[in-house]
Amino acid sequence: MLQRILVWDVPTRVFHWSLALSFAGAYLTAESERYRDIHLALGYVLLGLIGFRLLWGFVGTAYARFRSFTFTPAQVQSYLLSLLGKQPQHYVGHNPAGGVAIFLLLALGLVISVSGLGLHWEIGDEDWWEDLHEVASNLMLLVVLVHIAGVIISSVLHRENLVRAMFTGYKQAETAVGITRAYVGLGVVLLVAIVGFLGSYLM
Repeated sequence: MLQRILVWDVPTRVFHWSLALSFAGAYLTAESERYRDIHLALGYVLLGLIGFRLLWGFVGTAYARFRSFTFTPAQVQSYLLSLLGKQPQHYVGHNPAGGVAIFLLLALGLVISVSGLGLHWEIGDEDWWEDLHEVASNLMLLVVLVHIAGVIISSVLHRENLVRAMFTGYKQAETAVGITRAYVGLGVVLLVAIVGFLGSYLM
């Protein structure tokens, strides 16, 4: 029998949507000198969020920890192949494809942030930093689009709304155990820190 369990804590949800919005905003303002300050501010937020997520991946709740969605290449392949069958493999937390996407997004986000700082602080060869920044940004956009497609496909095949789950934190499961603490306070602190930084930087 399916039961409603808490899977995603509040800091993880705040991170997820804040990363999505900050990357989208930074990408859209990248070519405009008029919105340069907004682009830089969102870049700093992106870097801060990645720093937080790297830490939370080790000390966070069960399904937020890296070890819960670190899979072997064989497991990733097996999961992808199962999507073609009648009974696709189901995971309460991140599935193998989602796990790969998260690691790629974190790595590319880090490259984007560091190369952006290299450009802003005028360290070394500006053309090299600019090329790296642009390539990493476009690769991250590609990963984001593939990730969105994967979420839609998984939601349809498993008959569960993964987008809604990342808003509410809850999913349906038969035997899995949910997390016992949502860390609402930490999530609020993270959100306030993001809004406060953007407000102070752009004033």
